[in-house]
Amino acid sequence: MVRGNKLPFAILFLASATFAASGVKQDASPEEARQAYEASDYTRAIQILQLAAAKDPQNGDVHLLMTKSYLELEQLDAAVKSAERAVAIDPQSSKYHEWLARAYGEKADKSGWFPTKISFAKKTGKEFETAVQLDAKNFAARQALVEFYCSAPGMVGGGEEKAPPHIKELAGMDAAEGHYANGNCRRQKKDFAEADEEFTKSLENHPKSADLIYDIGDYAVKHSQPEQLIAVANTGELAAPGDPRGRFYRGVGFVLKEEKPEEAERQLQEYVKRAPKRNGFPTSSAGHTWLGRLYVSQKRIPDAIREFESALKLDPKNKMAQEWLKKTKKG
Repeated sequence: MVRGNKLPFAILFLASATFAASGVKQDASPEEARQAYEASDYTRAIQILQLAAAKDPQNGDVHLLMTKSYLELEQLDAAVKSAERAVAIDPQSSKYHEWLARAYGEKADKSGWFPTKISFAKKTGKEFETAVQLDAKNFAARQALVEFYCSAPGMVGGGEEKAPPHIKELAGMDAAEGHYANGNCRRQKKDFAEADEEFTKSLENHPKSADLIYDIGDYAVKHSQPEQLIAVANTGELAAPGDPRGRFYRGVGFVLKEEKPEEAERQLQEYVKRAPKRNGFPTSSAGHTWLGRLYVSQKRIPDAIREFESALKLDPKNKMAQEWLKKTKKG
């Protein structure tokens, strides 16, 4: 039986040999794994983290970053296993329970077998509830719980009637978070007029979370709201100056407004160069698509076709690029 942080020499030897073959140094640190994660090199991040976990099996943060990396690669079983390990290491960590819920949620979404989908959906809600119970100020977990209540059916623990107390508590702690939570709930219920109002109020109260701000940006793109997109970009860049997403949303806003074409082009081109491959970030394929739409409006047809084709090389399932390429070629 293995006790504490020590592993049999044979296990460590095999792990070291495996990662040496992959080009990962045996002394690679978790910080190097984080750098690989930030660079969207999730496979390398996992390789380093697996070696770190072999050396220090009680490090929950190693398993947390491994969970996030597996989710980016859509290796959902591995993500669930890593998140469960993090929770087992520290059952009192709100963040670990939050990410276990996210892993369960992805399993529920991607499961084709109904009983499995139901089982993981129930687990998702329970883990978000635990995360919030452990830390009332874990805004990300509470926002996810509100969304779960407003979108999931009662048979798996959802129910819109459960959301208002959490929305009220969020509003009491941070007005921007409260307005976003209410707007997100209304979005789930297709009440877009109220969602629009709440998201605008959230931005006016200067949210601190870049992910929250840029989720409003995704909503504004879907609903063709150029003024909101400019507000999203301005607010996001104040909250997180190093985050490149503001460039995408500002560029799209200018394309929709048919204003400042040179600035729109510059913003979108810079985003395409810097965009990480990460959940919650617009894809480079989306950036190329909007550049194509800009060029269509300028009647730069060869440039537009090139951008749509570039978008489809990156993501063959990009429906907007498919439709615009077809329409542009037809003239």
